[in-house]
Amino acid sequence: ASGLVASVGIAVCYISFTAQPAQAFLFPRLISTVFAVLALWTFGKALLGRTKVGNGLDRQSLLNILPGLAVSLVYVFWAAEALGFYTASTITFFILLSLYDPAPHGSAATWIKRLAITAGFLAVMYGLFAMLLNVFTPREIFF
Repeated sequence: ASGLVASVGIAVCYISFTAQPAQAFLFPRLISTVFAVLALWTFGKALLGRTKVGNGLDRQSLLNILPGLAVSLVYVFWAAEALGFYTASTITFFILLSLYDPAPHGSAATWIKRLAITAGFLAVMYGLFAMLLNVFTPREIFF
């Protein structure tokens, strides 16, 4: 499994270094390089037998993860480009928050809290990427 993660890390790193325009991919290059180095380090530890092996995922844990994985895959492979980075990220965050928040779904106060948390998430994302880091984000129909 760590070999697969290392392969994905190297592929993402390669894509970030070959994508154009180069100045738009400075931040992704930094993050993908760190990801690739950590993935290779973990893979090396696994090859040398120096990892602490856990119990893996049981069936119930896998079933708990699957809805979030499905939402994340739709976000990565379609929504971010089709809807724009900020719109898709906000919708995805709200859906994931609603899926995994243990608060009752029948209470209006809970939904208002989820909307407020999502608005705060959008503000932090916009402040971080658009204002502080000034990086390129996918833009489409909304922004």
